[in-house]
Amino acid sequence: MKIRKITLSILLLFFLLQANGQKNSTGNRQIWTKEKATIWYSNQPWLVGANFLPSNAINELEMWQAETFDTATIARELKLAASIGMNTMRVFLHDLAYQQDPQGFKKRVDIFLRIASRYGIRPLFVLFDSCWDPFPHKGKQHEPAPFLHNSGWVQSPGADALKDSTQYPRLKKYVTDMVSFFRNDNRVLGWDVWNEPDNTNDKSYGRFEPYNKVALVQNLLKKVFVWTRSASPSQPITAGIWAGNWISHDSLKAIEKLMIEESDIISFHNYGGAEDFEKCIVQLQRYLRPVICTEYMSRGNGSFFETSLPVAKKYKVAAFNWGLVDGKMQTIYPWDSWQVKYTGEPVLWFHDIFKTDGNPYKKTEVDFIKSITQKN
Repeated sequence: MKIRKITLSILLLFFLLQANGQKNSTGNRQIWTKEKATIWYSNQPWLVGANFLPSNAINELEMWQAETFDTATIARELKLAASIGMNTMRVFLHDLAYQQDPQGFKKRVDIFLRIASRYGIRPLFVLFDSCWDPFPHKGKQHEPAPFLHNSGWVQSPGADALKDSTQYPRLKKYVTDMVSFFRNDNRVLGWDVWNEPDNTNDKSYGRFEPYNKVALVQNLLKKVFVWTRSASPSQPITAGIWAGNWISHDSLKAIEKLMIEESDIISFHNYGGAEDFEKCIVQLQRYLRPVICTEYMSRGNGSFFETSLPVAKKYKVAAFNWGLVDGKMQTIYPWDSWQVKYTGEPVLWFHDIFKTDGNPYKKTEVDFIKSITQKN
């Protein structure tokens, strides 16, 4: 009987370790089991939020650098988000903000978390990003180019660092230090390790990108997943697929397979109509893991709150639209503003919910978001 009890105890411990995704033989935290991911997600409310940048910042660096870190604007705009029922935000960090001032950067992220917590908002932090300007720089950022969508958003890491493997140790330090510092912080929803990693920005900065960018990123992305897990975060890790044919696992690109296979929870982007949005969700459910949408809502593409949010709620898919308050990011202008000259505010905003003064772009839209989130 005693032997049987010991055996049962050992088996129970084994299954607990498996379920909790303990460290493997290399010392890294394992990818969560499907069961652990499902349990974690079942304990979350329906998550609704936006991709957040304060309206007076042109990019991630202007948001986080000490000289331009503006708690008053952050608080005012997160309060607006909470007023319509949002409970999360997707927030981009930057390796150069960390390199410039590691301790100060972590302190400012902590301050941001304090403000967000005040309004019941738990952010999903993004570590790296392949979109827009491949040449980020520390210090003062330039002013927005008139009427141009995301005229100042910068990649992380930049092209020079991406091509230079001698800089990878500092990128590793950035990842492991940031994730370690907040790994048990329940104010943090999770870690999105790389935004649209294989985006080559063909219609904006494409001619300035490394010719082998996707190969470089894929190699580094593998390392970033390992680095992030080595910090043993209690929060889930993900990277969102965003373009391609997802009808089966075999139809995925190699980098998409990497993103799916290394993620605790599945994330994706969709700027299409409700039918396409639902199709993507159903396709990704085959992985038997929680599914979240980290970018959607582009009115010019037929992606609206009124059509996408009911689908997201039906499947309990977390939904992060692009943009909260119109500002220096200028994402009320469409992507094609890089090819077509705009001379004034478009009648139909592409992204964003609120005007800079805090009034809604469309009251009916805001009323709808309030209504659907309050029924949560």
